Amino acid sequence: MTSENTTTPPPALSPEKLRPACNPAKFGFETTATLDDVDGLIGQERAVDAIRFATEIQRKGFNLFVLGSSGLGKHTAVSRHLEDKAKSQQSPSDWIYVNNFEVAHKPVAIELPPGRGAVLQKGMAAAIDRLKGAIPALFESDDYRNRRRAIDEGMQGSHQAAIEALSEKAKAQGVALVQSQQGLGMAPFKDGEVMQPDAFNALPDEEKKRIQETIGELQKELAVIMENLPRLNQERRDRIRDYNKELAAVAVSQALRDVKQAFWEAEPVLAYLEAVRKDLIEHIEMFVPSGAPEAQAAPGAPQPPVQPEDDSRFRRYQVNILAGGETEASEGDGTQAEPPSAAGAPVIYEDYPTLGNLVGRIEHRSQMGALMTDFTLIKPGALHRANGGYLLLEARKLMTEPYAWDALKRALRGGCVKIEAPGAAASPMTTTTLEPSPIPLDIKVVLFGDRGLYYQLAALDPDFSDLFKVAADFEEVLEREDDADLLYARLLGSVARREDIRPLDPSAVARVIDHSARLSGASDKLSVRMSPVVDLIREADFWAGEAGNEVLSADHIQKALDEQDRRLSRIRERSYETITEETILIDTSGAKVGQINGLSVLQVGGFSFGKPTRITARVGMGSGKVLDIEREVELGGPLHTKGVLILSGFLAARFAQAMPMSLAATLVFEQSYGGVDGDSASSTELYALLSALADVPIKQGLAVTGSVNQYGEVQAIGGVNEKIEGFFEICKQRGLTGDQGVLIPPANVRNLMLKPEVAEAARNGQFRVFSVETIDQGIEILTGLPAGKRGDDGRYPEGSINALVAERVRGFAEARRDFHRGFASETPLS
Repeated sequence: MTSENTTTPPPALSPEKLRPACNPAKFGFETTATLDDVDGLIGQERAVDAIRFATEIQRKGFNLFVLGSSGLGKHTAVSRHLEDKAKSQQSPSDWIYVNNFEVAHKPVAIELPPGRGAVLQKGMAAAIDRLKGAIPALFESDDYRNRRRAIDEGMQGSHQAAIEALSEKAKAQGVALVQSQQGLGMAPFKDGEVMQPDAFNALPDEEKKRIQETIGELQKELAVIMENLPRLNQERRDRIRDYNKELAAVAVSQALRDVKQAFWEAEPVLAYLEAVRKDLIEHIEMFVPSGAPEAQAAPGAPQPPVQPEDDSRFRRYQVNILAGGETEASEGDGTQAEPPSAAGAPVIYEDYPTLGNLVGRIEHRSQMGALMTDFTLIKPGALHRANGGYLLLEARKLMTEPYAWDALKRALRGGCVKIEAPGAAASPMTTTTLEPSPIPLDIKVVLFGDRGLYYQLAALDPDFSDLFKVAADFEEVLEREDDADLLYARLLGSVARREDIRPLDPSAVARVIDHSARLSGASDKLSVRMSPVVDLIREADFWAGEAGNEVLSADHIQKALDEQDRRLSRIRERSYETITEETILIDTSGAKVGQINGLSVLQVGGFSFGKPTRITARVGMGSGKVLDIEREVELGGPLHTKGVLILSGFLAARFAQAMPMSLAATLVFEQSYGGVDGDSASSTELYALLSALADVPIKQGLAVTGSVNQYGEVQAIGGVNEKIEGFFEICKQRGLTGDQGVLIPPANVRNLMLKPEVAEAARNGQFRVFSVETIDQGIEILTGLPAGKRGDDGRYPEGSINALVAERVRGFAEARRDFHRGFASETPLS
């Protein structure tokens, strides 16, 4: 005995369910101009608390990763919070690089109070300028020239006296001291004149021998005198140099006096100034015009570096401000600073985080065919500029720059920033390299990224969790509680004022709220991704201006939405055109066995639209296998295959408990030439199979979306609005009959926020949307026949869909049994 069918198909959803629109009458304001501004973000309490915690805790490794999709206001929220906090913090120290006079390729880093770097820089520049004028004037003074002349004359007189004494001695022995092109020499002398060679040769041999021996002795004495000449010249130069240093020491000390007084409490600066003083005295010749006798340094003395321009000789005395230095020195002697500004800690956003932009770089200049550098060419990076404050970076940009991520981790782990030059050792060019002193680092780093990147880093990089211990996860949606709509209206008013947009009236606010609910994916939530919302009201403001209106209304919002849709709808229109022209076969009327309309979503860039697809099923006797043609030709993805296997499990559990499943079924997405994935069509495919097994036609004016489990329960899917609107558009183009509609899972009812025209068509009875919980409910709507409920005797009501399917499956099993019996009886035994 069979039981009666008790399944009742659900009614179509009301228009209010299809589009639960916000009622403008609930708002008590005329325009958003009268509403108060919203202070901060809405619905982001958890993320804001995380940001506050990360900035307050002063422990190593508690840097912040801000995660969430774009358009949530992450940058704005973090920047405002950090800027407000930074104002109350102490300004960070200045960091400067100065020349290392002992090891030139290792510049020295010095920490100074805020604003003092500029004071030292200007003070050194002023001191060098003073010396450029004072030293040449000193060397051109009469006192200096007289002292210099006295030293020269003293040295020359000593040498000349020795020469004259030797000359008198030679004359007494008949030998004269003569000057020739070869220098001083000795010659025979008689009667006051040098003897000619002929006269000398005419002398007796004994006389000639005596004269030659005398000349030889005198030549030795002359050689000794001439050998002493370089020593005398060296003594002269040494005395001149000592005198120059004596004068320079006074001038240099006077030039550096003001700078020393300004930094009397800074030991590193005083040590540096002492090194500068010694070096200036040692290279005082730099201040004397080239070619002047005073500019000639003593042999062996340290030589100043050769530079292509005159001013570049003094680069070694400059001060390179790497961080800080914004406070300007006062007018006058360049040593007194204005009081430090109240700027607080720096908040730096680095949009292009290359290695050089992050940790600094060492630049080079071309000189005589080689690339040369010095400490003045050290350029700061974002870590230097943000030291003592906050550095904001885009995580994905950071990861795509070679060496940058590793350099940031080294800096955070080591607590210092060291300028690196990757690839310098492998460079084929000759370069002068520097090894600047590392600078201590006190910084909070904030990374911005999407959730996928955050979880990848946490899983794959063991350093990440140690260095970024705090995550600020921004919400995508806001719960629509009692005051949520009014709060959102205030937010729109705040945006309108900030963006200089016309105020919104209640109808415009309601329309934006409806759109925001659709963006959130649920009618009981609002999207807090404000970027697309702000763009929408910007466009609406344009159309209001075109119409000459002073207030935004719902018509302007709708106009902006329509224009956004129109600009991106070309591919959708071409796709629908192939259906209306019957290039792609989709039926929207009549009924057919084993054929049904499935729904999918296509996404092109940021534009999504629904597209119906014909799904067909064929059945016959077989071994119980449901053949997924998409999978067989490798067009079906794993999720789609999973859905087919699940519906196979449903069929076996319902119709083959007492007998083997003996059918052979094929499923296919007709005219599908691309990949198919996802299980949102599994219930649709099951309906097609049931229709084919029961040999009962399915109404082609209906389309289906929803996945199914092995118990026949219909489960949620994505893109429900786009799917319904896609099928509605095809039906509208062919003419709405009132028999058309879409079956959706009940879990997706809360996701509905359909276009106004779809809700209006439902209100007029031209289009219907059904919420079906089970396959039985759905098959009844699709076929018009009862599904049938299994009775106590295990049978389904006669004439029901399930009874027809069970009978067909049993027939396949019996036919297969009989076939095997006949085949076995005809096969001879071996």
